[in-house]
Amino acid sequence: MWLGLRLLAALAVCALAGWGVRGVFFARQLDQLAQESRRHLEFYRLSLDSLLSRNESLPRILAMEKRLEELLRDPSDRARLDAANAYLREVKNRAGLDAVFLTDKDGLTLAASNAGLPGSYVGNNYDFRPYFQEAMKGRLGIFYGVGTTTGEPGYFLAAPIKEGNGEALGGEPIGVVVVKIKLEDFEEALARNGNPILLADANGVVFLASLPELKYHSLTPLPAEVLARIGASRQYGAQPLRPLGMELRVRDEPQYLRIDLRGRPAEAYLAQSAPAGRLGWSILVLSRTRQERQSALLAGAAASLALAFLLSLAIFFRLNARRYRERRRADAALRQAHASLEARIAERTADLTATKVSLEEKVAALKTTESILRETRDTAVQAGKLAVLGQMAAGISHEINQPLTALHTFADNAAELLELGKLDEVRENLGLIRQMAVRMGHIVGEIKSFTRRPSPERQAVDVAGVVYQALMLVETQRKRSEARIDARGVADGLRAWADAQRLEQVLVNLLLNAIDAVRESAERRISLSAERRGEEVRIVVRDSGPGIPRAALPRLFEPFFTTKPAGQGIGLGLAISRMIASELGGRLDARNHQEGGAEFTVTLEGA
Repeated sequence: MWLGLRLLAALAVCALAGWGVRGVFFARQLDQLAQESRRHLEFYRLSLDSLLSRNESLPRILAMEKRLEELLRDPSDRARLDAANAYLREVKNRAGLDAVFLTDKDGLTLAASNAGLPGSYVGNNYDFRPYFQEAMKGRLGIFYGVGTTTGEPGYFLAAPIKEGNGEALGGEPIGVVVVKIKLEDFEEALARNGNPILLADANGVVFLASLPELKYHSLTPLPAEVLARIGASRQYGAQPLRPLGMELRVRDEPQYLRIDLRGRPAEAYLAQSAPAGRLGWSILVLSRTRQERQSALLAGAAASLALAFLLSLAIFFRLNARRYRERRRADAALRQAHASLEARIAERTADLTATKVSLEEKVAALKTTESILRETRDTAVQAGKLAVLGQMAAGISHEINQPLTALHTFADNAAELLELGKLDEVRENLGLIRQMAVRMGHIVGEIKSFTRRPSPERQAVDVAGVVYQALMLVETQRKRSEARIDARGVADGLRAWADAQRLEQVLVNLLLNAIDAVRESAERRISLSAERRGEEVRIVVRDSGPGIPRAALPRLFEPFFTTKPAGQGIGLGLAISRMIASELGGRLDARNHQEGGAEFTVTLEGA
């Protein structure tokens, strides 16, 4: 007990030491990560400021262009309109801008760099935009938002155009020239960074992000008046501006928090932010801390293991002396146990040898029994075929008798006609003789094929072909019983894994039983159908007879059990049929149909 308590105490000391080292190491790692993240943040902030300030003077320069002022004085002048459109198009191409357009003092666009193109600004009114409203107050209008005409976001700069280029102090603006700049290159640069980077406006709405799924969401829930103001300016189109659901605030100091980004597993980040631009924007960098946490855990684990190793050494040297004394006592006991064990092993070896000989004899007897059983089973199948042939013998002799009688008649007629010189009629008689011979050969071939001992291998069998052969073999019995067999339910192209001859024997047995069952019925009807259900093929033989007696159902497939009168069956047909179905990897089932009569179902694996 004391040893267990000491071991637990040692483990607790190692764990506490490792946890302390982990905390110190993790704090140092976070400090280094914060410094690196701050450098990246400053780089992106300076890049954005440079990009935004680069074109701030361009709208004021464009406002001094005479061609724009002349168009504002006379918007109906076609020549001035063409000159203004050409000038704006040239400025857009040379300065690498997204668009440049001119509005009158009411916000109606008169000329644009994309005039005459799909999505042109010409004819649209932008008096609701903040950049237009600021410019009409004589100030430089700055605004970022989604274009209401093109649906593409951009950074808008607008400057007022005054009468005489503003030479008269306090002159009222007569129009506004607007420059649109795309920030796609800056957003692509953000996406190339390994960590998520967000650019949010003064309201906390993320409008640029390295992860597209974070765009047009707010860092915190927005008040109703802010949402109304954004909606009035159509700054972000129809975007719902839902909050991201994270406790993320724009602060000067780093924040260590766990964030569940959209569609990504929750992860710990170090968040830092910095102001950017002239509209109160903020850049936020979310640095993953997974590597730092792993490094800290490794450092803590290493410290724990090192302390555990030192404690283990101390315990080892203490226990080594005790174990040496115990080992010497154990050696003596081991020698004694070894001698006893050798005696027991010798005794057990003799027993196992005798058991092995007995098992080998039993295995040989079992193999002999299996061989006899296999031979007996094949003999039983063949006997079943011979029994079926015995039932069909009278009918088959009748089938062969008719062609033989016809052969005699046609031969005698041919001889008389030949003497009379009627060669055409002789040829006709010879053709009929050939037909009778072919018919007899077909009947004999079917009997030979049916009696042949089948091969035990399964293969893909055409079910319709097997059904046709079986129907040929029972045709004589069907005629004698005046029964009707409906095989229209057999689907074409249906294939199953089976042996054609064995499956044919099963179907012949079932059909002969069905013919016997309907022999005394008022309606002698037998239906045969075959269909595929999932991975199985089901062949169903149903008759309109009296059905199977309820007492006979449990014993129906027992060898030598039969419901037929004495002398009409030996009770092997159904037993052999079920055995064949089992060997083919399927099963044979029987039941009474709810509409009357017996129904037998052969289920096989579909091919």
